[in-house]
Parts: sequence; C-alpha cells; structure tokens
Amino acid sequence: MLPQEIIRHKRDHQALSEEEISFFINGVTDGSIADSQTAALTMAVFLNGMTNDETASLALAMRDSGDVLSWQELDRPVVDKHSTGGVGDKVSLMLAPMLAACGAYVPMISGRGLGHTGGTLDKFDSIPGYNTAPSNELFKQTVKQVGCAIIGQTGNLAPADKKIYALRDVCGTVESIPLITASILSKKLAAGLDCLVMDLKCGNGAFMPDLNSARELAHSITRVANLAHTKTTAILTDMNQVLGYNVGNALEMREAVEYLQGQRRNERLHRVTIELCAELLCTAKLCQNHDEAVKKLQHSLDSGQALEIFARMVSALGGPKDFVEKYDKYLPQAQLIKPVFALKSGYVSAVKTREIGLSLIGLKGGRTHPEQKLDFATGFSDFCTIGDYVDDQTPLAFVHAQNEEDFALAAEQIRQAVTISEQKPDVNDVIIEYIR
Repeated sequence: MLPQEIIRHKRDHQALSEEEISFFINGVTDGSIADSQTAALTMAVFLNGMTNDETASLALAMRDSGDVLSWQELDRPVVDKHSTGGVGDKVSLMLAPMLAACGAYVPMISGRGLGHTGGTLDKFDSIPGYNTAPSNELFKQTVKQVGCAIIGQTGNLAPADKKIYALRDVCGTVESIPLITASILSKKLAAGLDCLVMDLKCGNGAFMPDLNSARELAHSITRVANLAHTKTTAILTDMNQVLGYNVGNALEMREAVEYLQGQRRNERLHRVTIELCAELLCTAKLCQNHDEAVKKLQHSLDSGQALEIFARMVSALGGPKDFVEKYDKYLPQAQLIKPVFALKSGYVSAVKTREIGLSLIGLKGGRTHPEQKLDFATGFSDFCTIGDYVDDQTPLAFVHAQNEEDFALAAEQIRQAVTISEQKPDVNDVIIEYIR
C-alpha cells in the first residue's frame, strides 16, 4: 500500500478499509509515514468525514499502536467515565471511589487542562507526592487492591494518538467528530474497559457550545465504542455555569474531599456525579435499575466507604496517608483571599463560563504553553450560581491570588462575566439528555 493512495481515497470521498487504516496508523507509529502525509489525511477526514465503521477501525488501530491493558484476572466489571471538559468539573475525583465502593473496578486514565478547561491530573498534582505517572505494574496493583486509580496517559498508551493529535492541533483539524471520537476512544479502549459513560458538556463553558454538536459527538462516541465491544452510553450535561463551588486545582481537590466527607455538597455537582455513576452501575449490571444504583451510591457516601477508598488510592500512589484528615495541611494556599462583589444588587442570570476558565489561566492556575508550571493554589471559591441573589454583603466569589494586581484583574473579569438582573431567572436542569 502507498500512503498517498490512502490519502487520495479519502480526499475523493471514499470509505477506507480496515486494512488501509491499520497500515496508515502502523506507519504513523513507526515513523515510516511522514508528518505531512498524516496531516493531509486528517484534513481529508476533516473535510469528508468517516463512517462509524471507519471511525471504529481508526480507534482500534490507534489503541493497538501501544500497550493494551488486560484485567482478565478481575472478577467484577471494569468501568470508566470520560468528560469532554468544563470549568469546575471535579466529578472524576468523587466518581472513581464511589464506583469502587459499589463493586466496580475503575482504572481511570485522565488528562491535564486543555484551553480554558481544567484537568483532573492537575488537581491530583496539587497533592504532595501523588504520582500521576506510575508504572503499569503499580497502576494495576492499585486498581486491584484499592478498586480505583486515577493516573495520566503512559508513554506507550495509544502513542499514535499522541502524534496525530499534535499534528491536528497545528494544522486546523481539531474540530472533527470522527477524529475526536477516535482520539478519545483509543485511550479508553487501551485501558481494557467493559463499560464507559461519556459526560458530554454543552454550553458556553464547553468545547461543544451548542446542543446539536454535543449530541452529534455523543452519538458518534456511543456508536463507535459499542462497535468496538465496549458498552457505552452518554449523558449531555449543562456547562453554562461553573460546576460546583470552586474553580482551581487545590480548591477543587478540597471541595472533592469535603463532598466525600459529607461536609457540603453542591447540588448541581452532586446530581451530575450521581447520574454518571448510576448510569455505569446499570450498564455494568451491578444494579438492576436507577433507583437501586442511587441508593447504593448514597450508602457509599454515608458509610464513609468512598472516602476511605479515596484515601487509600492517594496513599497507594505516593500521597500522604492522612491526606483526607489533614488536607488543609497539604494543599497549597494562596497569599491573598478576597471577595468580589457585583456593582449592583440582583439575581445572577447568566455566566460567561469560558471567561472564568480563562481568568484562572491569568492566575497561573492554567496553562498558556504545554510545559508551564502551574500555581495550584490560585482560583475561585464559593462561586455564585444562576438564580443566586447577590448584593454588597453576598459576593460573586472569593478570589485566591498571590498578589493585589492579580486579584484586581480577576475580580474585574468575574464582574464582566456574570450578568445581574432584577428578576430571578428560570434555572435549567444540569442533566440535559441521556443517549444510550
């Protein structure tokens, strides 16, 4: 086969065979296919699309370009969740130990922040000693002994995807539904899952701002994953405001521990977490129906079992053994913590959520370039929710900054991002749609 002929086929709207796709991905992996040819194929796919069968073949070929984990020795379902990213989205931190407490194994391979959205690995990096890049042996051992482990992509997990994504990022082919689908699923399929649930964020703080594009991606991922024999469903969730109380790495980690402890639980965050967990428990046949799953999940919280599993996971992966008891001792804290008040009293009626994520980057809690060292302490706490009444006594949020200049800039960005109205607005459910 010739790579230029495969590119020509896709350029001319032809469906690629499994053999053509496998040949091309093998060439990407071993370096025999030039970056220019890979970029050309991604542009052809961007312009002409792929069938579900083609996308499944692409996902599987990228999966097989590196290590594929096997959990045959485990006696219970292996499950995971993937989010398309949002602002304040710390669901994974609670979801993994809750599912483990309910009888599932959760080998969660997560990512770092991308653009204005936060990353699960960055939150765990705020814990001293926690190893987000363990050996495969330690990863598997932790999953077996604790029930869950949250780590980053290893060097040899779907390496073809790493190469292709880097090229897509610089040649204008990121926003392709087939390429996004194959990229996400290549890593999840390499984790050896039985079941997967997708959290498809939709709104002004999501990569998919409108419902139609979010729905299209959800259908693509669920169809292709099921073709690849991983039972997969999706839930579309609202990202038109911050999810939870806090935004920022250490602040979100603190909120997750407080959630598991039962100190306080944000209503919207709790609903998303419970629904994603329940969907997985039902898909994996660990519960017969939604009501049974919710009761089981609530018991995992009320009994303290989910908290205990979280603590054991942190310890097993190098973090402090007493982290959940003394998290304030270990998590970094900003030099300056000050409230931001609206310029007028009224109800919060809208939030430009993407701008909040970008403001965190200004506080160095997010990246402007891949190798940037983050300030884990900065961010926003007690962020207002649509429908809240704010005045000169009730702030929009508290800014955690390292100096007055950073605080002043973030405060102004928050005021610009939050709309205040005289009338109390209707509040939409955070759960938009289920796709099965």
